[in-house]
Amino acid sequence: MKRNDTVLLGTIILIALLCYGGLKYYQSMQETTHKIAVITQNNKVVERIDLDTVTKSREIKLRGNYHETIRVEKGRIRFKEADCPDKICVNTGWLRKTDDIAVCIPNRVIVKIED
Repeated sequence: MKRNDTVLLGTIILIALLCYGGLKYYQSMQETTHKIAVITQNNKVVERIDLDTVTKSREIKLRGNYHETIRVEKGRIRFKEADCPDKICVNTGWLRKTDDIAVCIPNRVIVKIED
């Protein structure tokens, strides 16, 4: 390896490490923000939940063209079950971070975490 190759490789590794460090710093800042879960159906807010202050887990039942159950726990929320055809909303899993989102298009329900 020539000297210039070594300098180029070292520069690339340094840039990669700086990008990784910046990403981890950004993620840690996101975790300290106040998380609010917003549940909307047919473009109307059904409920706003402060995920940081939830003490007991609970379930929210939504009606419409299909029936859905949303599970809320401290710091996280998810579609627990749905009788819509594709169940993509259920397969999305837990939402924990700001700007995480799960959508059930057939029932027009959106669950999003805001700060």
